[in-house]
Amino acid sequence: MTALEHEDLPVYLKLRAIISAAILRGQFRAGDQLPSVRALAAEHGANPLTVAKAYQSFQDDGYVEVRRGVGMFVLAGAVERLRAAERERFLTGMWPRVRDHIALLGLDVNELLDRETA
Repeated sequence: MTALEHEDLPVYLKLRAIISAAILRGQFRAGDQLPSVRALAAEHGANPLTVAKAYQSFQDDGYVEVRRGVGMFVLAGAVERLRAAERERFLTGMWPRVRDHIALLGLDVNELLDRETA
């Protein structure tokens, strides 16, 4: 999650963001198996039912498939579709708040883009 995300988001949405980022970074590619519900729950100190809810949302959106008795796998084309959905979410949800905060602080966008991170 980024600092721009709301801290009051439900845990399953925070987990979804973590999984989305991992898929977009290439940690999980088409055909790769995602960590088990129990493993991800233990890693993040979450309830397994909450992890299952996050995974179910990926299944509902067509990014992963369940292979009974085996696990959850990233589908072909999921990265591209997920990237497009995340871009849209950023542009409609986050960017207006970022833009407004930039204006509030009187920052110059071009200077921000040229600025190197510390």
